[in-house]
Amino acid sequence: MRPFSFISLITVSLAASSIALSTPEQQPIKPDGTVHTTDSWGWAVCGDSTDPVQIQSIQVKPDPPQPGQDLTVIVTGKASSAITEGAYADVIVKLGLVKLLTKQFDVCEEARNANASVQCPVEPGQYTVEHTVALPREIPKARFNVHVQGYTAEDEDMLCLDLKVDFMKRPFPRLW
Repeated sequence: MRPFSFISLITVSLAASSIALSTPEQQPIKPDGTVHTTDSWGWAVCGDSTDPVQIQSIQVKPDPPQPGQDLTVIVTGKASSAITEGAYADVIVKLGLVKLLTKQFDVCEEARNANASVQCPVEPGQYTVEHTVALPREIPKARFNVHVQGYTAEDEDMLCLDLKVDFMKRPFPRLW
């Protein structure tokens, strides 16, 4: 997935592309810090309320995500300061305690490559970004955890997200 094409979507999308990550229906972050979670996926903000990018909701279609299908991610958030060239995100994908992927992404370059609706520089404001990725059919039936830590061009914290997706869950119970 890519978080913010407006930064957050590029980061979230980066994670999805890397592992076919999924995220939830649009749900606001509650004052106590809880966020939307289902048996098949969930997300939580792990940064500070002072970070320049605040994710307010993440929605995925289909929900839950399905291997071999397109996944549309809709991220709503707010940028409290400009996000400029040089912003980047470190993404770590784990299967249990095992790291499958550790990669750094240039947020602005990813937005350009994805032809995102929001491009750098991102001015302060409210944004909703939608992006679709094709999930590989070969995604293993496993539980994945994705940690996304975004940084500004000045190497200051920009956003932090923890995502989980469980491809072991079946959307329908077995009847036989």
